[in-house]
Amino acid sequence: MTAWHIAGGQVLRDASLAAGDVALGGGRIAGAPPAGAALFDASGLLVLPGIVDIHGDAHERAQEPRPGVAFPVPMALADSARQCLSAGITTAYLGVTLSWEPGLRSIEAFRAWLAALDRRPAGTDLRVHLRFEADNLDAMDEACAAIAGGRVHLLGFNDHTPGILRRLDDAKQMAKYAGRAGMPADAFRDLALRVAARRGDVPAGRSRMAEAARRAGIPMLSHDDATVEDRHGFRALGATICEFPMAESVAEEARAAGEHVVMGAPNVVRGGSHLGWASAAPLAERGLVTVLASDYHWPALFEAPFRLADRGVLSLAQAWALVSANPAAALGLSDRGAIAEGRRGDLVLADPAARAPVAVFVAGELAWLAPGAASRLAAQAA
Repeated sequence: MTAWHIAGGQVLRDASLAAGDVALGGGRIAGAPPAGAALFDASGLLVLPGIVDIHGDAHERAQEPRPGVAFPVPMALADSARQCLSAGITTAYLGVTLSWEPGLRSIEAFRAWLAALDRRPAGTDLRVHLRFEADNLDAMDEACAAIAGGRVHLLGFNDHTPGILRRLDDAKQMAKYAGRAGMPADAFRDLALRVAARRGDVPAGRSRMAEAARRAGIPMLSHDDATVEDRHGFRALGATICEFPMAESVAEEARAAGEHVVMGAPNVVRGGSHLGWASAAPLAERGLVTVLASDYHWPALFEAPFRLADRGVLSLAQAWALVSANPAAALGLSDRGAIAEGRRGDLVLADPAARAPVAVFVAGELAWLAPGAASRLAAQAA
């Protein structure tokens, strides 16, 4: 394992940026450069904690870039891992949706992703955020077994079935859902109605999933809480992270209870939600949003803190906490999210003018280097 002396940059420590050096040894941040450490010239760069992504599902686009056009999951995973690294993401919770729908989000796809992750590529610490659809009762045994076996690291309670049922007579929406499932629209509609007929069993299923997560000691989150009552219900199950609340009152209630609230980095970068929901930037500035996730676009997670800093309410150091320290805390990852002695050596070295990663270190190793940045390693040879 290589030891490193990262010299001459502006280092984010203790919620502020200041000139300084960072030493890496044994995979962790060291108090001083170990003997024989390689030198990385970070002059003019920001030295930031590695990004922790609580929810990213852009890997679905790598697997199926067009409806019905699929590529092998191991190939999609390798591509996704490379994309995460180049976006500065050093810990990625892949949002693997396990739905009653065939195709992209089916039990077969879930098995394929778990198998590929068993042989995960080097670099970004890849983990599983299981987005379990409430009505997928037939997959519950297998999902609980995966949780008990340590193959799932975060449980998300999803419930997209009611929204699908409301759109059964919308031909355009049905074509989209059916295309993702790889089946005719009429067949998809019939399947959705059969699934809905078992809706009364959903509460017991949620309780069982929550118990499996508690036994495994993994965190839980609720997705798309529409009301404060929804938040109360999921909190009672043990879901102490509120992801993508659909009303500001829900975010307010979650924050009043000391819970982390997650919204999408693309929302910040684009200036608003693509679905017409609340704008994340002003909510982050008010302290109602504490964590940003890549959602469907990994590069947005690196860019979002800069956009927040541009608005003049949060400093870059404060905004960076939404993609590093805060998600790490929400997920119980006490070994990362900050540049401090003894923490994991996860770093992003960024060019502030170009707003682009220059180098990414994962567990103390140089995992990615931007084209043209090799000259910053010249001192190593000398």
